[in-house]
Amino acid sequence: MIDYLIGVDGGGTGTRVRIATLSPDGAAELAQGTSGPSGLSLGIDRAWASVQEAVANAFAAAGIALPPLERMAIGLGLAGVHNRQWADTFRAADPGYAALVLETDAFTTLVGAHGGKPGAIVAIGTGSVGEVLLPDGTRREVGGWGFPAGDEASGGWIGLAAINHIEQVLDGRRARSPFADAVVKACGGDRAAIQVWLGHATQTTYATLAPLVLRHADDPAARAILTNAGIEAAAIARALDPDGTLPLALCGGLGTALRDWLPPALAARARAPEGDSARGALRMIELHVANASTAA
Repeated sequence: MIDYLIGVDGGGTGTRVRIATLSPDGAAELAQGTSGPSGLSLGIDRAWASVQEAVANAFAAAGIALPPLERMAIGLGLAGVHNRQWADTFRAADPGYAALVLETDAFTTLVGAHGGKPGAIVAIGTGSVGEVLLPDGTRREVGGWGFPAGDEASGGWIGLAAINHIEQVLDGRRARSPFADAVVKACGGDRAAIQVWLGHATQTTYATLAPLVLRHADDPAARAILTNAGIEAAAIARALDPDGTLPLALCGGLGTALRDWLPPALAARARAPEGDSARGALRMIELHVANASTAA
């Protein structure tokens, strides 16, 4: 007997959960919960621990004792699901939910952004990806290749560009500036400390530098990084919908921040999403349970 539905949005920076009751009239959202990162590249055990913590926090926010897993169905949109080995390992570690549907965070972001209707999204956070749902039901993904080889315009990509800039500054290849000084300070303060920082840095760590770049947008080097990010985001959008006829939503933690750096025509067409990835995941698991019930 499934009494509760759970929608999960998990990435390299954090995990967001929405919970809802299940009744004959449909899902009624109750509360939200958050926890640490659950991107699969950070490890399957860590991902499940973050998911479970966020679920527990959501039920606590609703004032409900955590139900048995067999009374809950969970839909997850997680970063890293494109790696089938990681995805299979994650599913195999399911602690016992009544039903589980695992998808990319790009797909659940798309469902949330347009309410399940045709449209395109460019999602920019710790990583980046674009996805489109065409009127004939076809799905297509652009980008999302992962850091550092891909994820253009993302927080990790922006942070990597900032690090490259201060390496050149410390070498004397480029001039010092308040922007460079701020990044140097954030990474330890000197060459030796920065090399230690680099040795431990993950995509999430690099992404922590993106707010510094945005705060120093009047600096020529920071402005160049953000301009390039806008160009890359626009390229993703054009590849998804070359004719520009479908609704386009900018999503993710950096989506709104980078809107000003998009080419003007694209910025004018882009809109805020109707709902977030966690809501998309909630809708996904609701449809799965309903279809399973009809089939039975």
